[in-house]
Amino acid sequence: MAKISDAFPVIDVSIVLNGDISQVSTEELVKDKSVVLVGVPGAFTPTCHAQHLPGYIKNIDEFTEKGYSVIFMSVNDPFVMKAWEENSNSKNITMIADGNGNLADSLDLAMDGSAFSLGKRCQRFAMIIQDGTIKEINTEDGPGLDRSSAESILKSI
Repeated sequence: MAKISDAFPVIDVSIVLNGDISQVSTEELVKDKSVVLVGVPGAFTPTCHAQHLPGYIKNIDEFTEKGYSVIFMSVNDPFVMKAWEENSNSKNITMIADGNGNLADSLDLAMDGSAFSLGKRCQRFAMIIQDGTIKEINTEDGPGLDRSSAESILKSI
């Protein structure tokens, strides 16, 4: 698994921000920035959609005031991530569509969700990245949001 003090992996990803889909390098997303990256098993899945993302939407101004951008990533295609952004009204939160799981794999945070008909997915986590370096990783051991909620991460930064 990615470790504290590791450089954030540099790969090309699809992102959705304010309704626009584009391709960028992860380096562009994290270089010279303070970022909270949140990994979720899937857009529109019950916990992700009803609990996890809403906490970050509610607190986005506080993250911004503290100098952090918020990025959500999921092993979904860009069109699903765009629909999730639109449906949840998650303006100012960048969505990474990690459709093939390349970023989840490079962070060693992929999981097998086959038992729930989800296939390969991303583990639930929140990561603090500063200037391209991983400073903190909070993975969830089970279905809860104890370590990766917006409220928990705000206490860390």
